[in-house]
Amino acid sequence: SGADGKDACGEEEEEEEDGASGGGEEAEEEGDSGEGTEEEDEDAEEEHDSDFEELDEEQEGKQKKGSSEKQVAALCISVGSFSDPEDLPGLAHFLEHMVFMGSEKYPAENGFDAFLKKHGGSDNASTDCERTIFQFDVQRKYFREALDRWAQFFICPLMIEDAIDREVEAVDSEYQLARPSDSHRKEMLFGSLARPKHPMGKFCWGNAQTLKHEPREKQINTYQRLRDFWKRYYSAHYMTLTVQSKETLNTLEEWVREVFSKVLPSTMAPSPVEPFKDQFSKYLHLTIILRSTQTAWFVLVSPCRVKPLHYISWLIGHEGAGSILSLLRKKCWALALFGGNSETGFDQNTTYSIFSISITLTDEGFQNFHQVVHLVFQYMKMLQTLGPQQRIYEEIQKIEANEFHYQEQTDPIEYVENICENMQLFPKEDFLTGDQLMFEYNPEVISLALALLTPERANLLLLSPEHEGYCSHKEKWFGTNYSMEDLPEEWARRWAGDFDLNPDLHLPAENKFIATDFTLKPSDCPDTEVPVRILNNERGCLWFKKDNKFKIPKAYVRFNLLSPMIQKSPENLVLFDIFVNILAHNLAEPAYEADVAQLEYKLIAGEHGLVIRVKGFNHKLPLLLNLIVDHLADFTAEPGVFNMFAEQLKKTYFNILIKPERLGKDVRLLILEHCRWSVIQKYQAIMKGLTVDDLMTFVSGLKAQLYTEGLVQGNFTSTESMKFLQYFIDKLQFKRLSVEVPVLFRVVELPQKPHLCKVKSLNKGDANSEVTVYYQVPNVQRRKCQTHVSLLFRLHRGGRGGNI
Repeated sequence: SGADGKDACGEEEEEEEDGASGGGEEAEEEGDSGEGTEEEDEDAEEEHDSDFEELDEEQEGKQKKGSSEKQVAALCISVGSFSDPEDLPGLAHFLEHMVFMGSEKYPAENGFDAFLKKHGGSDNASTDCERTIFQFDVQRKYFREALDRWAQFFICPLMIEDAIDREVEAVDSEYQLARPSDSHRKEMLFGSLARPKHPMGKFCWGNAQTLKHEPREKQINTYQRLRDFWKRYYSAHYMTLTVQSKETLNTLEEWVREVFSKVLPSTMAPSPVEPFKDQFSKYLHLTIILRSTQTAWFVLVSPCRVKPLHYISWLIGHEGAGSILSLLRKKCWALALFGGNSETGFDQNTTYSIFSISITLTDEGFQNFHQVVHLVFQYMKMLQTLGPQQRIYEEIQKIEANEFHYQEQTDPIEYVENICENMQLFPKEDFLTGDQLMFEYNPEVISLALALLTPERANLLLLSPEHEGYCSHKEKWFGTNYSMEDLPEEWARRWAGDFDLNPDLHLPAENKFIATDFTLKPSDCPDTEVPVRILNNERGCLWFKKDNKFKIPKAYVRFNLLSPMIQKSPENLVLFDIFVNILAHNLAEPAYEADVAQLEYKLIAGEHGLVIRVKGFNHKLPLLLNLIVDHLADFTAEPGVFNMFAEQLKKTYFNILIKPERLGKDVRLLILEHCRWSVIQKYQAIMKGLTVDDLMTFVSGLKAQLYTEGLVQGNFTSTESMKFLQYFIDKLQFKRLSVEVPVLFRVVELPQKPHLCKVKSLNKGDANSEVTVYYQVPNVQRRKCQTHVSLLFRLHRGGRGGNI
């Protein structure tokens, strides 16, 4: 965001990609892969009070409810940066900023922003390649006036000439913030390689150079060109509008007609051409932080009810048996894969669609880059040979229909934005569902798209920090260093011929995790406000609450497998972290079908035990939980996998130690908790060297004695819920603990006087510091527990923060 809060050209944020992700950055953030260590997961932090999570969710629910009380509107104009004049790059983005600068009817500069802030509202706008979207929200009683003020952007904006220089600085600041982004750097690089005069090669962001300095040197009147651009493109026939309010439909229609009837039509824009004149079959080296490879195709696939690229991306991004990622993981060549089209303006527009496959490589995978790409081409050739599969298409339809029918309330602003954009892309009957559902199975359309995804049409990118100094070219606007070479003759010859298919690659089997029974279960016990304990014995207990409020066919299940063995030594803690990561790794392939069927699971290395969480449609949720327990009971670890995660944990512990806020937190918890091993001790333990035999000995001891505590909430009966705990006991065959169950939520009661602990940062190159002020208020009768308040200050050396 720039100075005035408007979003930059392109996306407002990183969009969720269309297509299956093989555990890329998003999966690492959200933990969908199930992997996690004590240091990486919020659930294992500090006081571990599970009440905090529920309170946060309750507060989030209140915020959502509050946002739904606001009235919202979004307007999409089918014009964007592709329409920028050649001599004024970034003009469409700049115009998006300038229309906020007052109107003939409401002349106050930024008056609309001030009006919304006064009445609890907000606004934003974004410029993409072929679309510009404006949106706002406000309290209900001010909605009519807000609509009128907002409509003036498109009727009679002042676009004050004196404001141009100030607003150019806002555009320039957005450009400067975007420059470090790897995704934006790749886009601009691709654009720079397109044929001359193609809109893909335009500098869509704009900056002070293109909008201020160069126009002055060339005696270009930016102000007049801005008004000409607005007059031509901010036209009624380019616009779609969505409003959401608690007013009646008749009232809303009346308001819209009154307010927007003065928006006039203009002339049409010219049709653009394809981006590349010749087949583009070279590969690029880029200097980027991550080691990864990307294969991209430029094809022309218009949005339609068949959604061929979505079908293909579902198969490319699959992680189950027979998939690209499954085979790469077995070879220890890759960690993650994404395949598909992001549906952003740069990835999909009227001139081309980008279908890309991005793979995060291991060191060994980086050395075998061409073999990795060959596997991708083999899989693509298999899809072309077998042709479209109706069974798979219908599975995707069912999964997405289930998600659509039982989706939770979305953010109102995001909702109206999506609809007004859908109105540009889909027929009227699909305005509400076009971006979420697949409608018509048409093998001919899918086959046509598949036929375009051949090796000779592919563009290969190899991204690595090791290319530093090797890349001789530099992209003009974002400064990306790159080199471009012809493909090695051996691989070019192989890919040009009729190469063999790989027998280890095959289509996914039928998905047994797709829910088909959405019946609400009858209650078999008294309704309660909070979960009650329905089972309690020496090996575990179970808490239960039937959902009689939301009445949806979903459930949430959580089990804590507690053991005092974990905290016996730093070595045990390290082995436990490795164990949880390898267990998640072993589950990644068999549990992937559950993940795509909207069942979620997560494994967490808690402080005193393994936490297993599953949620989703209750019909097939027991299948997923049983799968996790089966893999826990039959746990195995390959030496190569063990070494891979051991190396990964070394980096994880090291990164914690060099960050002042993480080190400070670790030291504070060392003071507060009776028995806690420091991250330094864990790092020393893993650096000494641990083996697979050490791990298997630890896991055997861990599973021998456990205490299992579970919680089941949602659309299950108490009788069904008790079977979950029994399955743990029967499958794991563990004995009761010989010692007391570990206490989870206990800290030292501090003496009633101030204490100061100073720790020197272990990273000499980091100028950041941290101050944490920790308050402990004992004997709060209402909660009958300690109350803790931590205040965190992050300081920069030499900054004003030193005065705190």
